[in-house]
Formats: sequence, C-alpha cells, structure tokens
Amino acid sequence: MPQMAPMWWLSLYIMFILSFFMIMICMYYVFNKTISVKTSSSKKKMINWKW
Repeated sequence: MPQMAPMWWLSLYIMFILSFFMIMICMYYVFNKTISVKTSSSKKKMINWKW
C-alpha cells in the first residue's frame, strides 16, 4: 500500500525524535546529579574546613 508510506516515515521520524529527547533528558539528570553531588561534597568540605 503506497499510501501508507508517508505515515510509516512519519512514525519513524517521531520515534527517533522521542528517543533523542529521552536520551538527552536522561543524560541531563545524570550529569545534574553528579554535579550536585560534587558541589554538595565541596560545600561540606569547605564548611568543615571553616569550622
């Protein structure tokens, strides 16, 4: 059925875009968690050093 070809490519494109956004969101949360852990540990070190 050639009339279904545009829907097939559209669904492929939408799935690619959604997977790309999910990967970017996961990477953002992973990097955000590591950065927050590093900053919190450095703040604790600075607080301990000041006291």
